[in-house]
Amino acid sequence: MTLPLAEPVIDTHFILREGDKLLFSQRGGPYGYGRWHMPSGKLDRGEPLSVGAARELQEETGVTVDPEHLRLVHIVHHKQSDTVERIGFFFEATQWSGEPVNKEPEKCLGLEWFSVHELPKDIIEYPKEGLLGYLQEAGTLAEHGWK
Repeated sequence: MTLPLAEPVIDTHFILREGDKLLFSQRGGPYGYGRWHMPSGKLDRGEPLSVGAARELQEETGVTVDPEHLRLVHIVHHKQSDTVERIGFFFEATQWSGEPVNKEPEKCLGLEWFSVHELPKDIIEYPKEGLLGYLQEAGTLAEHGWK
C-alpha cells in the first residue's frame, strides 16, 4: 500500500535581533491567544521561500528585508494534529529597514522586544523549538509533536 504524500503547511518565522533583544509577537487569534511567538506567516503557493518570508515579515511588522538578508537558522517539522503537519523555516534577518509596528491588530495583540536572557514565559511550543534551536545552536532540524 502506498501512503499519500505529506502536504505540510509551510511556515516562515522571523528572528529580528538588536543586540541581545529579540522581537516577539503576542497572539490575538484563537490559536495561542495571549501567548508569545516570533513574527511568522505562511508561504503562498508558487512563491519562493525567501520571497514569501520577506513578504510575510513586511505584512506583519512593516519591516522591509531583502530576501538575500534572511539567514536560515533552524527548521522545525511540527505535527499539529493527526491531519495537519507544518514545516517551519526560522530565519534571522541580518539587515532590515523600518521600525516594527503591529500591522495586523486583528491577529496580534502587540509586538515587544525581550532579552535573550529573559524570554517571555509563555512562548507557544512549536515556535519555541525553532527559537531554542537557534539560540542553543542545536543543529538545523527539530521534530516537534511526533510520538
